[in-house]
Amino acid sequence: MQKARVWVAGEALIDLLPNGEEKLPVVGGRPANTVKALSNLGISVAFIGGISSDKYGKLIDEELASYGVELSLVNRSALPTALAVVEYGESGSANYTFSLENTATFDFGSWLPKGEPEVLHIGTLATIVEPGASELWTWASRFSAPILFDPNVRPSVLSDRGKYRRAFERWAKLASVIKLSEEDLKWLGYSTDELINLGAELVVLTRGARGLSGITPGKRVDVPGVEVEVVDTIGAGDTVGAVIVEGMLSCEELIGDRLQFVLSRAAKAAAITCTRPGAKPPKLEELK
Repeated sequence: MQKARVWVAGEALIDLLPNGEEKLPVVGGRPANTVKALSNLGISVAFIGGISSDKYGKLIDEELASYGVELSLVNRSALPTALAVVEYGESGSANYTFSLENTATFDFGSWLPKGEPEVLHIGTLATIVEPGASELWTWASRFSAPILFDPNVRPSVLSDRGKYRRAFERWAKLASVIKLSEEDLKWLGYSTDELINLGAELVVLTRGARGLSGITPGKRVDVPGVEVEVVDTIGAGDTVGAVIVEGMLSCEELIGDRLQFVLSRAAKAAAITCTRPGAKPPKLEELK
């Protein structure tokens, strides 16, 4: 098997979606959605995370395999799968209640693979749920490959802002690129300049329907959102991250016109994702 160009490390869990009187289990977790988006872009990608042998783990296995994601680096575990109960607000945005402790999903440790890819994408809950988060950080800190860090802030999991900021900063200092939303930035209490000062070469800020911004030292590039009829916002941010990784693979430095192109492509890809239910990222031909 050809070595995957990108590794995505983090959680693959189950979202329990409203479905009448019942809950519909759907594969979720930003890293899991990101590997699907990368594979749809024609990029060889491996998932680095834990998958349970329970019924939900089998759903995750089947879903990621159906996208052609490499699963040879997965840790197989008898621990249960982490769950996220999803409720939708009036605006259509998703709210989550999590069940994460003592799960296969966050069981990071000595099994983490040696070697490294061309790009490492890392996030999101896996960077704050202990003790796995510290194991994951120790592993990632040895990488020379560029890292995209996507925090996808969840105060419902770690409500202490000071602890969240400390966890965030240690990851931010490893990252070449930090991708986060305006809401993430506001809750954490940083400016984009402060994130650049932590060492990032690029900060990608998602602004919902208003588009995306790319901040590099001393410069900012803004692109508008693409107007669509929104069906579901789940997966939009994950798709943005995948397109940024695609850009990192093709260009040593994302600046100027190249950054403008990548951000515009990411905005289009995210908009397409929003037109269908569930995290269903676009295929390469849809972006041409």
